[in-house]
Amino acid sequence: MVAGLLLRAWPRGLAFGPGAPSRLLSTSFDPGQYLQLSIVPTMHYQDSLPRLPIPKLEDTIRRYLSAQKPLLDDGQFRKTEQLCKSFENGIGKELHKQLVAQDKQNKHTSYISGPWFDMYLTARDPIVLNFNPFMSFNPDPKSEYNDQLTRATNLTVSAVRFLKTLRADLLEPEVFHLNPAKSDTDTFKRLIRFVPSSLSWYGAYLVNAYPLDMSQYFRLFNSTRLPKPSRDELFTDDKARHLLVLRRGHFYVFDVLDQDGNIVSASEIQAHLKYILSDNSLAPEFPLSYLTSENRDIWAELRQKLVSGGNEEALRKVDSAVFCLCLDDFPIKDLVHLSHNMLHGDGTNRWFDKSFNLIIAKDGTAAVHFEHAWGDGVAVLRFFNEVFKDSTQAPAVTPRSQPANTDSSVAVQKLNFKLNDALKTGISTAKEKFDATMKTLTIDYIQFQRGGKEFLKKQKLSPDSVAQLGFQMAFLQQYGQTVATYESCSTAAFKHGRTETIRPASVFTKRCSEAFVREPSKHSAGELQQMMAKCSTYHNQLTKEAAMGQGFDRHLFALRYLGAAKGIDLPELYLDPAYRQINHNILSTSTLSSPAVNIGGFAPVVPDGFGIAYAVHDNWIGCNVSAYQGRNAHEFLQCVEKALESVFDALEGKAIKS
Repeated sequence: MVAGLLLRAWPRGLAFGPGAPSRLLSTSFDPGQYLQLSIVPTMHYQDSLPRLPIPKLEDTIRRYLSAQKPLLDDGQFRKTEQLCKSFENGIGKELHKQLVAQDKQNKHTSYISGPWFDMYLTARDPIVLNFNPFMSFNPDPKSEYNDQLTRATNLTVSAVRFLKTLRADLLEPEVFHLNPAKSDTDTFKRLIRFVPSSLSWYGAYLVNAYPLDMSQYFRLFNSTRLPKPSRDELFTDDKARHLLVLRRGHFYVFDVLDQDGNIVSASEIQAHLKYILSDNSLAPEFPLSYLTSENRDIWAELRQKLVSGGNEEALRKVDSAVFCLCLDDFPIKDLVHLSHNMLHGDGTNRWFDKSFNLIIAKDGTAAVHFEHAWGDGVAVLRFFNEVFKDSTQAPAVTPRSQPANTDSSVAVQKLNFKLNDALKTGISTAKEKFDATMKTLTIDYIQFQRGGKEFLKKQKLSPDSVAQLGFQMAFLQQYGQTVATYESCSTAAFKHGRTETIRPASVFTKRCSEAFVREPSKHSAGELQQMMAKCSTYHNQLTKEAAMGQGFDRHLFALRYLGAAKGIDLPELYLDPAYRQINHNILSTSTLSSPAVNIGGFAPVVPDGFGIAYAVHDNWIGCNVSAYQGRNAHEFLQCVEKALESVFDALEGKAIKS
């Protein structure tokens, strides 16, 4: 249902709650401050969203074994099967019963929400590369609007308009429409707004519309992940009115909202950004931003030193800022350079802990780099799409606009940090580690131009299944095996849903890949087409199950988490090498498609893996791959291209070349 969406805890404050007593618009109401004026309150459906189901234990075990089948030999599979039976009839049964009981006591949330926050926040690895992804904007269609100052002003104003619209409950609720002619209409919206929030989801369901969870949205703004020993914290201060701007490793803040909560005039924002861009100060000798790329425990210790060294107020400004705008001093050369810059950059001009960094290069190339603990791609993509649309269709300034005649030297505060020797050493060490890690990362990109969604749908194949089959064939071609593969799927159709895993490596893709790669001459194009059809049917089934909360990964994760919380010895199922192997995701994949997105990307999740961001467009397929030393992104993509060529040959009835 919502599986096509990629890669959302919300307080019951006046600004957000569906029970907010008013959305009264004052006499001084200025519609230009908002992106939308939704008839239906933003959080109207939140209270009545269905709860994320806990799958039956026998279904989880069956699905888990199906996913293990292509990865194990017969002996290994029999051993894993035995461990599964013991788990299902023993400790697993007891843990499942306790999980269901606990879930019934916590109807305000989902069974995965708490454990998933914990998974992210207790991770001690650096968040850059290991967790934070990026999405880059398409250029503004009007080329003169891609000037850095013009685009930075327009994107900033549109982002703050989004914030105001969200907090005023005027943002259109996020709804997945299966029949938009019925549900995405003013008539339906005028009716549904009078249905109480406790019942509104059912009203939408009757017209085949599925409202999505929006509980993560409040963390988009004024939010930061704070490093703490053992477990980080998510911090939000929605009273703060200032923007954080980074340029050449320097920190600047200025207000983008006035005391009445109105957006500061676009010409003033433009003047302040122009002032920052004209600062010729050399980059600092010890750029503080490197610390956000450190191991989280090391960063927590160094942050405490920063606080005790008289930097608490400056850090508070960083943490509470509406968001972080990063102005880079160079143009983007190509898509590979873009990916490296937006995924990690040189470490000096990002605050990786911020809920998101809005990055704008010298040539106006722009991207959102986001921290992943607070939320998932659905919330970020909605923000991304709205900001792109608003900044290009209703830009706040034009290339000919004159900045306001204002004293930016008073309005803009440059933050200074007092650094003792221990902090300077900490920054230098962090820089060394950062530089060494980045040297090992390779990224490459292809555009497969022979066809996309339109052609594949005519063949009655799922476009996503074909892309995933291409990755399986490519890995088999390059390394001679089938390995653990992860595809992210949103469960935002449920209250406090996060993600579920689709497991694209199946007995069907293995059989089909081997036929294409190892013995193409033995199979006719018709036989290969039949194999692809089976892959597609099974992939569609897995996708639907995952979107409906019926995968196996989150359930097994929650059972393990519950057992650990209760002090139970780790069940044998989790000690099985096969369990470790299936969670060592060598192929980590995620897809998104949007008219606003140029390219997205993320790093591999394991040292010997690939990070595969891809999109199947109407008439072409884009694929952006990252890898560390020991794997080669360029060679892998050559194999992906060859695999897709073979697939398209077979679909066109041509003989497959070995």
